Amino acid sequence: MERVTLGDQELIARQMGRAPRGEYVIARRCAHDHPQVLRVPPVVDGKPFPTLYWLTCPFLCRAVSELEGLGWVRRLEARLASEEDLRAALDRADGEYVAARRKLLSMEEERELARCGQLRELETRGIGGIADRTRLKCLHLHVAHALAERNPIGEIVLHMLAGPACEPEETICSSLVGGRSRSQINR
Repeated sequence: MERVTLGDQELIARQMGRAPRGEYVIARRCAHDHPQVLRVPPVVDGKPFPTLYWLTCPFLCRAVSELEGLGWVRRLEARLASEEDLRAALDRADGEYVAARRKLLSMEEERELARCGQLRELETRGIGGIADRTRLKCLHLHVAHALAERNPIGEIVLHMLAGPACEPEETICSSLVGGRSRSQINR
């Protein structure tokens, strides 16, 4: 995991269309050395934040959104229901995600969450805070997790894409450095 430079902070805010909340580190950079996935803390502004990995890459965000729009969340949920090996692999990924999130809690955060009755939420909810593990909340979360660690759903989605990054001559984030926001790029 990498610390974030001032230039990274500016680019990430442009990638996301806003500055991320809380402290974060770069979990992965793309082939062009731009932030692609952030690891965010399990507590933001004193409240549980169940999303550990956040996809910032505009290229991947757009491509994954297109797949979601084509019904791939439901299609992959159907595969989870019918493919025992896939279900078991996602269960392992969920368990690793929960353990990694829990490991990042400070003792003070853990005590405060326990006092407020919120610790169980981070201990029992899976990727992105999903309670019903037969469902997929969002493919972006799974892709971010696959790029940072291991996630079978994210890996399936990544294999469906032409590639995990922009073409060198059309690097979206290079134009973001020039001041354009993601909303301007997505038009």
